[in-house]
Amino acid sequence: MILDLVKAFVVGGIICAFGQFLIDYTKWTPARILTGYVICGVLLSVLQIYEPILNFAGAGASVPLTGFGHLLATGISEEIKNAGANGVISGNLKAASGGLTAALLSGLAASFIFRSKSKS
Repeated sequence: MILDLVKAFVVGGIICAFGQFLIDYTKWTPARILTGYVICGVLLSVLQIYEPILNFAGAGASVPLTGFGHLLATGISEEIKNAGANGVISGNLKAASGGLTAALLSGLAASFIFRSKSKS
């Protein structure tokens, strides 16, 4: 178990360190970097590179945004096999529905608990 935690920490740390490098040494905005991570996860999944990384690192590879891209790509791929061309639309929604629902409900709960402040 300790080895699994170390692998997850190292791989997740490398992914985050690369993002920090992009923030510090490029003019990319955080939004572009985050979008790039999702696209990178999709591309690595299509090239069948992300699955071995995920098997090696577990949560260290599935939690970052690259893992979200992988989730979308695999969801679409599986749904295309089952439903044909309609799977392009429904596959990503089915695959990511749990995480998106949790994020929306957490944001809604936070909006009831905390009050927004202007940045004056």
